[in-house]
Amino acid sequence: MGSQGSPSSPGSRGASPGDARGFSNVYALAFHADYRCHNSGACCTAHWDVPAELPVYRSLREAVSSGTLRAADASAGIYPFIVEANLPDGAAAILERDDEGRCVFYAADSKRCIVHRDLGEAALPATCRHFPRISVQDARGTFVSLSHFCPTAASMLFRDLPVEIVSTPTAFPSADYDGLVVTSDDLPPMLTPRMLMDLDGYTAWERHMVARFADVHRRPVSVVATLWRDAQLLLEWRPGSLTMTDAIARLPRDYVDLQEEDGLSGSVRRFAEVMAAVPDDLKPAPDEAGLEAAMREHVQPAWAKFNPPINRYLAAKAFASWTAYQGRGIRTIVRGIEAALALVRVEASRQCRNAQRTLDAALLLEAIRHADFLLNHLAVGEELAKAWSVVEK
Repeated sequence: MGSQGSPSSPGSRGASPGDARGFSNVYALAFHADYRCHNSGACCTAHWDVPAELPVYRSLREAVSSGTLRAADASAGIYPFIVEANLPDGAAAILERDDEGRCVFYAADSKRCIVHRDLGEAALPATCRHFPRISVQDARGTFVSLSHFCPTAASMLFRDLPVEIVSTPTAFPSADYDGLVVTSDDLPPMLTPRMLMDLDGYTAWERHMVARFADVHRRPVSVVATLWRDAQLLLEWRPGSLTMTDAIARLPRDYVDLQEEDGLSGSVRRFAEVMAAVPDDLKPAPDEAGLEAAMREHVQPAWAKFNPPINRYLAAKAFASWTAYQGRGIRTIVRGIEAALALVRVEASRQCRNAQRTLDAALLLEAIRHADFLLNHLAVGEELAKAWSVVEK
């Protein structure tokens, strides 16, 4: 989860944000494994503060001074760097934005980053190099997911590719990824507030959650309900002759058959829960008028057609989960997945209301983008985990 309106990393219980240190084992979801930037420009025009580390700032400043690098509209006289007190930790400057909130190094005509185009990827600030990657590094390796605020990442959910975890993905070689770093001094994920999991057990649970979403044509709400049941059953496990991995393997194979919520009331409650974790200066204005009618008239008639991309999206929320380390148990993780589904329902209703048409792939893609923007870039991850951890009581 991100915070402060940028693709940055908040702190967490028992772990700290930072740069991963090149673990040899890298894992990703199969439908993310071939990611590459398609120059949508979404990240460059999102009104984000982009910090530049001192070596990066120095090289960019020298390139601007020598004329090797020019801002998109150099004639406007905008100095491309903000240098002031109280910059984020590790930042020597922030890249300036124009009056429309676009990075001054964004070429709107080609939708390309001028720094990347003219100086190469290595010249970019860390934020730009890593986005939309969201990673967790622990003793098992590095686990890389994507922020679906990126239109390219969101579009990958609509491809007919398996929902499974793969190792050594082509898009994510062994490297330093900015993300959540869990050291040997940090605690592993919790099963309950009173019991920790070992990493083998957590690996089995993570894979189990992802595997549940592999039945992509099943109703997403049924998959989430099944994970609730599975989590509840796993709470009965106690250390002994049966390992947690074995206990997970013995969970029922069937699914809980649950119908979609009739209306939006439950989803709106989950939406409000997430909004409460957004800092006041970043909260968008309330915009819920007409959503119930839009859900009934435009979303529900078409919702079942989009089970596959929604299930892939929820699998991505189960994988490389910061909530696993920030929260108080496995039910907290499931509550976060449930919240992600609720947000997609609310945002799909908003998109359909605004467009005045039935839900289609384009509107759902935008709904997922807005849901992930809220979850990953507006809400504070620790606050979300704290709110979701109430289910452990």
